[in-house]
Parts: sequence; C-alpha cells; structure tokens
Amino acid sequence: MIEKNKYIVGNNIEVLNSLDLEYDFCYIDPPYNTGRNFGDFGDSFKDMDEFIEFLKPRFELIHKKLKKSGNLVVHIDSISSHYVKVCLDSIFGIKNFKNELIVTTSNMKAVKKKLMRSHDVLLVYSKNSNKSTYNQQYTPYEDGGIKGKVDERGGYITSAAKNSQPNVIVRPNLRYEWNGHKFQWWISKEKMQKLHDENRLEYNDKGIPRIKRYFNEMNGVPFKDVWTDISSIQGKEKLDYATQKPIKLLERLLDLYTNKTDLCLDIFAGSGTLGRACLNKNRNFVLVDINPKGKIVFEESMSDTIYKFL
Repeated sequence: MIEKNKYIVGNNIEVLNSLDLEYDFCYIDPPYNTGRNFGDFGDSFKDMDEFIEFLKPRFELIHKKLKKSGNLVVHIDSISSHYVKVCLDSIFGIKNFKNELIVTTSNMKAVKKKLMRSHDVLLVYSKNSNKSTYNQQYTPYEDGGIKGKVDERGGYITSAAKNSQPNVIVRPNLRYEWNGHKFQWWISKEKMQKLHDENRLEYNDKGIPRIKRYFNEMNGVPFKDVWTDISSIQGKEKLDYATQKPIKLLERLLDLYTNKTDLCLDIFAGSGTLGRACLNKNRNFVLVDINPKGKIVFEESMSDTIYKFL
C-alpha cells in the first residue's frame, strides 16, 4: 500500500529509503546549526563541515526520489545559506538552481554589535530546469490599476517600444524606421503597425511610441524573489513547536511549484505545516521527523479535519 498523507516518526534517511515513491515537491526546514537547544531537540554541530556532512546524504536522497518535474525548497538562515548552496549545486547542478527567495521574519533576537537579522533564505532547485513545474503567481495591481492612465479600453500603463541599449542587446532585425525615427525597437515592424492600428501606442512630443499595457488584460504584478508580506505566524495558527513556519508561506510555495494532487515531501516536518498546507491546497504529502512531538502536535492540530486520501 502506498503511504500518502502520513506523518512518520523516524530517521529520515531510513524512512525515505524504505518508501518506494517518487515526489513532485520537497520542502525542508532543516537544522540551521544555530548552537541552540529548543527543548525538544538540539541544533548544534561541531563546525560547518559536520553540518554539511549531515545534510549532504539527505540532499542526495531527495534528489534521487524527486521526479524530473520536481522542485526542492530548502529553508535556511543567512549564516548557513552559502555553504548549503554550494552543497546543493554539487548535487542538483548549478543550472538547476532557480531562485534565492528572501522572506522577512519577526521577533529576532536584538544584537548590539551588528545589524539585526530580519530574514530567512529559501533556496529553490529543480530536478530538471527544462521540465520542472512552475506556476507564475501575481500580486494585484495597487488600487486595481486606477492610478494609471485611462482611455476607451480602460486603465493602462506604458512600456518602452524603443530599445535604449541597442549596442548591448544587438538585434539588427528589429532596427527600422518608424514615424520618422530609426532605432532598434523591442518589437517587429509588423507588430508595431498592428499596435498603432489598434490605438495601443502612446506617442511623446517627439513622436516616439510607448506600448500601452491594459490592467484588465494582465494578471497583475509577477511575484519577485523578496517576500515581505509573510512575516509571522498568526495567533490562531501558532502551535507548541519552536521552529514552526507560517502556513501562508507553504501555501505560496505549493501554488508556485506544484499542481493539484502532487505528492509533497518534508523530511524535517516539525509541526507539520507542509501537511496542513497540502490539505488546504488539495495536494498529497509524506511528513517525516525524528522528534515524536512533531507528530503529536500535527495530529492535535488536525483533530477536527478529515484526512483526504487521494
């Protein structure tokens, strides 16, 4: 029987080796080598070499178990992130590195001799960058775009039609005369004529056009790699687990890097935030952690939920 939507307590290497499954997505929030004792578990290694030696076989096994379309997100702090990235580059290949996401955090310990840290780092890798799942997400335009210009089609903004760096981005096929100006443009002459005929160009006092972009024809502002809107765990969401992460963060990652019914993995599951996010987003999950308390906290948090086995 295929084990899905399960929280398994045990050594993550042993458990993962025992499961004959391929995964669409893996999120892990491993130890950070902080040297701290969190009560239920410690986070201390002799040095950075020992820390990376601990993580490397787990990264290798995750890589082996991921589907070709799969993605891995590693949640780490800025102190360890550079060492972890070098390790991941050696396993996944630097061409399969997708993004370094910066996510703001809160309630960090105040310091006096350096700037206070206020963000975590999420390293995103694909198994195969050409085949990996990615669903672009958007932020709505401020005030629905009403701050833009307006014509008969509605509100719009403009973008350049003229290439201001023709010697850097050389495209001879896009060099032609338009409205008395010979430049290198961003679009072909045929496309320029079509936009002109449809009143989708806006000309300045010199007759140089810009392209109209209508808000009602666009999805919004594409997500960027710095997220400042997920800063803390909400009151009703907070559980009795020291390293819990916001469910909004996990749901966003699922939206970006998975599709419905995908199988998602977390081998440092803690309080099981990935599992809760998967149930909210109609994904399957396998959670693994060596700390028995994690499973107890997760199951208590899900006591009023009927697990959906897909």
